[in-house]
Amino acid sequence: MAEALISVVLQQLASIIKKQVKQEVRLVVDVKKEVAKLTHNFKAIQVVLENAEERQMKEVDVRYWLDSLKDVSYEMDDVLDEWSTEILKLRIQKKEAGNAKKVCFCIHAAWFCFGHQVVLRLDIARKIKELNETLALIANERLNYNFQPPKRGVEQIEQRKSSSFVDQTFGREVEKDVLVKKLLSESGQARPNFLVIPIVGMGGIGKTTLAQLAYNDERVQAHFDNRIWVCVSDPFDEIKIAKAIIDVLKKGTNIQASNELQTLLEIIVECVKGKKFLLVLDDVWNDEYRKWEPFKLALQNGAVGSSVLVTTRKEDVAMMMGASADTINLQELSDENCWKLFCHIALVDREISEYRTFEVIGKEIVKKCKGLPLVAKTLGGLMRHKKTRKEWEDVLKSKTWELDVVEKQVFQPLLLSYYDLASTDKCCLLYCVIFPKGYVIEKDNLIELWMSQNYLNLIGNKEKEEVGETYFDNLVTRSFFQEFEKDDLGYITRCKMHDVVHDFLQFLTKNECFVLEGEGGNKRIMEFNGENKARHLTLMFAPEGAFPISLYSCKNLRTLATFDSNISTFGRELISQLKCLRTLNLSFNSIKEVPNEVGELTHLRYFDLSYNEDLMKLPDSVCNLMNLQTLRLIWCRTLERLPEGIGKLINLQHLYVMGCFRLKLPKVIARLTSLRTLDQVRILEVDNNKEALFGLSDLRNLDQLRGSFRIEFLENLKDARQAEKAHLVNKNCLVSLELRFFFGGTDEIPLVASQEETLNALQPPPNLESFSLYHYSGTTLRPHWMTSLNKLRILTLGYFEYVEVLPPLGRLESLEVLEIQDWPSLKKVGVEFLGIETQTSSPIILFPNLKKLVFEFLPMWEEWEGMTGWSEEEDSQKTITIMPYLSSLQIGYCGLLKTLPNFLRNTPLKELVIGFGCRILAQSCQKGRGGSEWPKISHIPNIKVWIGPSSEFVQKDGVWIGQQQTDDDER
Repeated sequence: MAEALISVVLQQLASIIKKQVKQEVRLVVDVKKEVAKLTHNFKAIQVVLENAEERQMKEVDVRYWLDSLKDVSYEMDDVLDEWSTEILKLRIQKKEAGNAKKVCFCIHAAWFCFGHQVVLRLDIARKIKELNETLALIANERLNYNFQPPKRGVEQIEQRKSSSFVDQTFGREVEKDVLVKKLLSESGQARPNFLVIPIVGMGGIGKTTLAQLAYNDERVQAHFDNRIWVCVSDPFDEIKIAKAIIDVLKKGTNIQASNELQTLLEIIVECVKGKKFLLVLDDVWNDEYRKWEPFKLALQNGAVGSSVLVTTRKEDVAMMMGASADTINLQELSDENCWKLFCHIALVDREISEYRTFEVIGKEIVKKCKGLPLVAKTLGGLMRHKKTRKEWEDVLKSKTWELDVVEKQVFQPLLLSYYDLASTDKCCLLYCVIFPKGYVIEKDNLIELWMSQNYLNLIGNKEKEEVGETYFDNLVTRSFFQEFEKDDLGYITRCKMHDVVHDFLQFLTKNECFVLEGEGGNKRIMEFNGENKARHLTLMFAPEGAFPISLYSCKNLRTLATFDSNISTFGRELISQLKCLRTLNLSFNSIKEVPNEVGELTHLRYFDLSYNEDLMKLPDSVCNLMNLQTLRLIWCRTLERLPEGIGKLINLQHLYVMGCFRLKLPKVIARLTSLRTLDQVRILEVDNNKEALFGLSDLRNLDQLRGSFRIEFLENLKDARQAEKAHLVNKNCLVSLELRFFFGGTDEIPLVASQEETLNALQPPPNLESFSLYHYSGTTLRPHWMTSLNKLRILTLGYFEYVEVLPPLGRLESLEVLEIQDWPSLKKVGVEFLGIETQTSSPIILFPNLKKLVFEFLPMWEEWEGMTGWSEEEDSQKTITIMPYLSSLQIGYCGLLKTLPNFLRNTPLKELVIGFGCRILAQSCQKGRGGSEWPKISHIPNIKVWIGPSSEFVQKDGVWIGQQQTDDDER
């Protein structure tokens, strides 16, 4: 943490000096000398920090030295942030003064402002000088500890050694069978002679054990001429690894040792030539291809069917070896198998009476393992020598991370993963401790939280959000996150953190990050000592009312977050003590009013009030939060307005208002040209614009918008030129766009005409990947831009009252998912849908990447024609290919549809679902019994037909099952 903190401070220093020069603002005079001293001292300390952070685990005095350094760094960060904020205020004042030169100001007010700035400047200069003196002492103290410069690899943490011998195991039978099957297979990746199989998972999950099980399997032993086991660890020492391989291959032969890699590789080539080998590389960390390539080339001389089995915590290693397709991502053991493993160690040789005494408590202790075999073994070893019920109950009641044996045996492997991270990644990982155990973490929200703590250093021309994506991916590939949820485009949106990893992070941050629970009479919260060095505080299960008084003295807090709480008020007393806050998360509470004093939180960058459903307004003082980057107001259902001065928040980048049904966005939102996120705008036209509301044309300068965006029309747009002025086409960073037109009205003809013009004018950006359109009342759907969306992957068209013909979508070359829902006027789907308008002799592919096609709620749809007069048999030149990657077709509530198109028989469909309301089609798809459509679909391995309230597989995995008729079939 200290390492990353210093990086932040140094970045702050450089940025502020640059601002003073660039903007000709001299807020703190003659401070250059102090800044130079600060920079020198921080850089001198930075050189030895890596060694200090490793040694603090064993040396208490080093830990105290680091704590002092962190205290000074935090204070310095606060001072520099004040300095930067004042520069920003002066810049805004200068700009406003330039725009209003003719305005006369009150002399007293001007003198007061000037006096305030002078006092503030002197205060900042004094603080910098005092902190510099303290930092100089800390820098000198470093010499007492004989810190060493950083070296590759971790010296303070003993590297684990492994062998091929395996102890008794429980579980992993399925994983072992999968792995052995891969090893015995003669085919695999498209590379010469040998297959690479990585086993990837977090530390302690049993990767080495699974490799040992396969290595010692009798079938595997019989299959390979040679088996070699090498424990690699970190660093990746090519000479050492080559010698270890040769020692096994030349067993019993005296060979002269060499330290030349070329010589060693030549010996390996000679030994493996024509032989089928299994090489296990256990515990690989290095993901540099140049280190792996020499071994890859040498091993290619083995016989076909050879294998290299790799265990690693890093997905990057699997990707580097080009083996992603054969990767085995190892998951946790079941509670049952964890209990068996624990019991095998803890209760072996115990009397039956003892077993029964400890069984119930033991099973509760095993729940702490959360599926990690290493934790089960460690706790089993701990309990092996505990004889009394009280001793067992003490362990059960304790926190896992407070047990010495867990620190020594479980956290040591995790420390290896932690030390393998860059300092910035470490900071981001440690911050995740603010979430409760088992919490579903939203990726975008997490990145915004990292931004609020200034953890995302700029890398080249990358935006901070992109840097955050990189850091997140780094943590993902090192198995710190799990249970990923993805959106329809395949991007990770949510994840969880393993409980043991959470315990590990609590262990590392135990003096800075606290999770307090209010259950049980609020006792833990009331006893909390707020005078410690707490920087990040999570409050859980707080009852209705105000924040506990014990939090009022937490003057150093940078994060205050509530979860599963019911806070209804927070006032000036609390705010006056939390002046260092960067992050304030008060979501899912019962707050009705935000006090004016919130505007005094100068450092605040992240403010979340989501799901406070009785909150009606925000105070005008919110507009004083110059540093605010993220404002989340999701599902504040009664919120009616935002402050008029919100346009002054020039640093605001993320504004969330989804579910704020009463909210009317003010026009001044258009000034926030730095906005990256504005999840929704609801367009309401008001005569003469008396309320100065945000209109569609006000989007024109918000070209930095990215991610997902929804436009909802609360009224029919009277002037389509407003849509043109929105300049949606310029918002190139948008990934997903949803348009919801006004649904209803009495004068249908103007409504139809207006919506057609509006849609045509709302041309999306060319990079869009997902587009949804709802409640469209036009009679035709042929906007000029529709077929130019060449990167579009998902298209949803829903609730189209009057459109009778589908647009030509077959030429959308990237389209993967297409959903057509609720078109009551659609009667026929013909050749126009495929995108063929004229005959051609050139080969064409229609819907070249479509994988999923859905038709639902089309009550008048009778015919799906496909290609009239065309068949695969007659097309000897293969000029037309239709849906070559289609894998899923779903049809529901299409009661008049009788037939399917002929081209379906030539698609690689894996699944056909005929849902409710398709009785005619369902009957014609039966095998035999007059099922005219069966020949078109017989090749599909999985066919599901819904009949009444039940669903039956007509065909499953290519096997005909049949179709059961019931008395309550649909009529």
